[in-house]
Amino acid sequence: MVDSYLGFFVICSVLALASGSSGNLPILSFDEGYSQLFGDDNLMIVKDGKSVHISLDERTGSGFVSQDLYLHGFFSASIKLPADYTAGVVVAFYMSNGDIFEKNHDELDFEFLGNIRGKDWRIQTNVYGNGSTSVGREERYGLWFDPSEDFHQYSILWTESQIIFYVDNVPIRKIKRTEAMGGDFPSKPMSLYATIWDGSDWATNGGRYRVSYKYAPYIAEFSDLILHGCAVDPIEHSSKCDNALNSESIPTSITPEQRTKMENFRKKHMQYSYCYDRTRYKAPPPECVIEPREAERLRGFDPVTFGGGRRHHGKRHHRSRSSRAEATTI
Repeated sequence: MVDSYLGFFVICSVLALASGSSGNLPILSFDEGYSQLFGDDNLMIVKDGKSVHISLDERTGSGFVSQDLYLHGFFSASIKLPADYTAGVVVAFYMSNGDIFEKNHDELDFEFLGNIRGKDWRIQTNVYGNGSTSVGREERYGLWFDPSEDFHQYSILWTESQIIFYVDNVPIRKIKRTEAMGGDFPSKPMSLYATIWDGSDWATNGGRYRVSYKYAPYIAEFSDLILHGCAVDPIEHSSKCDNALNSESIPTSITPEQRTKMENFRKKHMQYSYCYDRTRYKAPPPECVIEPREAERLRGFDPVTFGGGRRHHGKRHHRSRSSRAEATTI
């Protein structure tokens, strides 16, 4: 399957520019870029086709997927999450090629984890490359706003050398490709997905709080859909097209101002990082760069997980799918 990937035809997808929340990047209607994945009438297209609602009820969740595969690019959506009691609910905005590369898939995840009434949504990012699901690379954060009150923009920049996750154009996590990662850096074409589903077994306090369908339907709203990158046709043959990413509207690095914002975000809102989890890894995975201040703060947050102490009550870690912190400004 990998060999067939190398022969994929890469179309340099340069779309007509339209105004939007990410500079002048193209905003697509649903029918231009996406297809329904599952959920029957739990997916509803609204606002002249520019927005889509996906919902979870006792029958099913729902979701959609990009019509094309992409090799690198900038992918974004403005999302408004369900309000009130949302324990066990998972909303995911992610890239994957698991339907093509079943044993060595790549994946880039935004996952939004619901909570009980009075507690806030948490956001989780994760990265898998070449089927490296045995090494979880999760990070988990609170947010400086209530994501159920209004739309906020969530974006993924994926290039040959780096991956950056953004919230409202603030970078919250950067993964740099290193030799230490080996083949674990995502490098094969992926589709973009958005789903809502029942994650009762793990999403809220390790499964302690489950989805309550008396509050259903749980509705996640998506708008400002951006797919800007190298669209890949799996039938024809040609070479890569990184030139498609040479747009002034696409970020290529983190500015000093953005770096300061990212450091502030991580200092105030990061609740978990696999690099510091001493209950999972005796030594950090090789690509991890340990920041002493992050390590010290996380030890204060959870001295057992991040300090290597003994846990008196069992707490299991669950990997996602197939498998406000304090209110403040950045």
